[in-house]
Amino acid sequence: MSRLKDKPIQLKDEERQRCEVWTRVMGYHRPVSAFNPGKRSEHVERTFFRECRTVSE
Repeated sequence: MSRLKDKPIQLKDEERQRCEVWTRVMGYHRPVSAFNPGKRSEHVERTFFRECRTVSE
């Protein structure tokens, strides 16, 4: 039985795999890698927020 919990997993750069990021644009999902330069810069400038729950009476 292996003891993965005892040792952190370390990968060499050539063993790593790129992660593809998808986002919702104009009602459908697209990979960010397919964006034109203008849309990519908009994606980088986005700010994320979390809405508070509303209390209904």
